[in-house]
Amino acid sequence: MIEHYSFGRIIIDGKVYTSDVLIVGNTTHSWWRNQGHVLAPEDLDLIIKENPQTLVVGIGASGLMKIPEKTVQFIKDHNIILIAEKTKKAVETFNTLTGTKAAALHLTC
Repeated sequence: MIEHYSFGRIIIDGKVYTSDVLIVGNTTHSWWRNQGHVLAPEDLDLIIKENPQTLVVGIGASGLMKIPEKTVQFIKDHNIILIAEKTKKAVETFNTLTGTKAAALHLTC
């Protein structure tokens, strides 16, 4: 469970992270995208391997991370529901979802 989010900082299961994260199953990973503020299919390898029902993407505090249509289609092609929101809202959504879920959270911008 995500306990707290503020710009550039997130607390997950008692551990503080100050860089972007992927939550896959019960594991949290530091996360770097190949293209900075663009989410590409290759940035989601860990999530695709886990095959969650839902992927929640936090697109940053101001919503600056972009998700190109090819990435949206890639996620749909794997029968994963995509929810993309500003990170504060994405954290709230993630915490309320049931079923198998994953998160890709951009903590700044």
